[in-house]
Amino acid sequence: MENDKAQIRVFTQKTDPDRYPDGLAGSIHFAVTIDGKETVINRDYGILFATGKISEDNTIEPMKTENPAAFIMPDQTIGILAERIREDGTKDPEDAGRFLMWTTDDLIRFSGERSVSRDSIPAGCLSDRIDVDRDIVQNALNYWNPIVCSKVEVPERIPAASEADIIKADALITYSDGSTRKKNVLWDTRGVDFDRPGEYRISGRITQQKFKFPLAKGYGDPVIFPWEGKWYYISTNDNTDDIGIYVREAADVHGLFAENTEEHLILPFDPERGFEQTFWAPEFHVIGGELYILFAVSGHSWGPQCHMMRKKKTGSIIDADGWEDPVRVCRMDGSPLATDAITLDMTFVRAEKKSYVIWSYREHIMQKNDSGSMLFIASIDETEPWKLTCDPVLLSRPLYGWENVSGTINNEGPFAFQKDGMIYVTYSGGAANGYTYALGLLSARADSELTDLSAWSKSITPVLTFRSVRGEYGPGHNAFFVNEDNELMISYHAETDIHEHLRCDGIRRVHFRKDGTPYFQMAAEEDVKDTTVTATVVVGKPAEPSL
Repeated sequence: MENDKAQIRVFTQKTDPDRYPDGLAGSIHFAVTIDGKETVINRDYGILFATGKISEDNTIEPMKTENPAAFIMPDQTIGILAERIREDGTKDPEDAGRFLMWTTDDLIRFSGERSVSRDSIPAGCLSDRIDVDRDIVQNALNYWNPIVCSKVEVPERIPAASEADIIKADALITYSDGSTRKKNVLWDTRGVDFDRPGEYRISGRITQQKFKFPLAKGYGDPVIFPWEGKWYYISTNDNTDDIGIYVREAADVHGLFAENTEEHLILPFDPERGFEQTFWAPEFHVIGGELYILFAVSGHSWGPQCHMMRKKKTGSIIDADGWEDPVRVCRMDGSPLATDAITLDMTFVRAEKKSYVIWSYREHIMQKNDSGSMLFIASIDETEPWKLTCDPVLLSRPLYGWENVSGTINNEGPFAFQKDGMIYVTYSGGAANGYTYALGLLSARADSELTDLSAWSKSITPVLTFRSVRGEYGPGHNAFFVNEDNELMISYHAETDIHEHLRCDGIRRVHFRKDGTPYFQMAAEEDVKDTTVTATVVVGKPAEPSL
């Protein structure tokens, strides 16, 4: 191999029904070789997934790939090819004589798949292993492999006239992909005399808010929310068979999970009002300057539907009487959001031009013609957020193998945040209480019309899976909040074992790569540790000796 060349290899995995089922194993995996050393990237989880086919009855036929290959196109773009087959291994006659094809310039961003004729591919150019420019391979390795803290730097000398000058001396933290961030240092200044010029050696400590996993057992869909100087926690409560909405209150985020923290029942089982089961996925949102809880609930007959509940002007979050009666979300004409389907997991998104809600919708659940859960979006007026101001628009369906694992057929649990003019929406696919649950990512410019599908990009590859963080299986149905240190944090549920089905809560920091995109997979031990640093404080300027 030439010195400026490296290699990539593409392959699928062997199916293991208990640990890596068809929908995952039948995706395209990548390994890269630099200086003779091969490394499987993305934690040996698939990167390219075939899309399923939508049948005439609106069901999804899951697909996977086999016999992947790569080649260099005339314009030096990298092409990835594979045969498409059904998830059960049988071939679809429509795919005879054809390949699925993706293209990429950098092994990081891939085009959407397209079907091409075998005859359009030059004979003899295909292989499961090809030479690629070394820089491309190295950048892909940095992108897909775990990002970890690689260096911590503080100023060697800190000129200071007062303690305030020292406090401003931050640490610069560098990560393995080349990304950086600044972090406050807790400096010990007790030995510094600001009335006496000289140099003083001091130490400090860099801290990062960390949370153990699991934080709370038997809770799904956790949401952390600050309001008027206090912190609140709300979730689906599996310990009560998902009946009732409970809220915790504390002075800080850690206090929400302290032993014996009280849970306040704010929406109880109430047959008279039609609230009997599936009290699912409650979320706090400030809409039009007022505090709402968005959630799903069923009456006596099973069938969750999206509702909103507004806090009274002088009401308390933790008091059931502090909330107005919930109202069901409706369409423009006032009719129900759905009559013959379930709706759930509604979230609120404020963009630059309009406000929107996104929710999950599913027809014929667990029946032969089950549509799978789909994400829909519509605009709202914040003065009446429970009423759509446009027709619902289909945003995403679970067509990829990781979204549609062993019949789970899920797109659910959307939640959004904004950064640098972009809106990012995470959502969940796979088994909601199993190890295959994973997070996907949708993104759009914040100044876009979000009901225009062309504004959105959907990641082919999930951004958080059971292989992302050791000891956390099936991470999903997340939310975001900004913590006391002004850092974006992600809350989510997962299981403690690959065969466990008890949902438990976790929290970690969201990192941002060198290119500015979010990275959700940084384990606590990969982020900055509580690190002791030292520096020299220079107080004043010693007088020159007189002659």
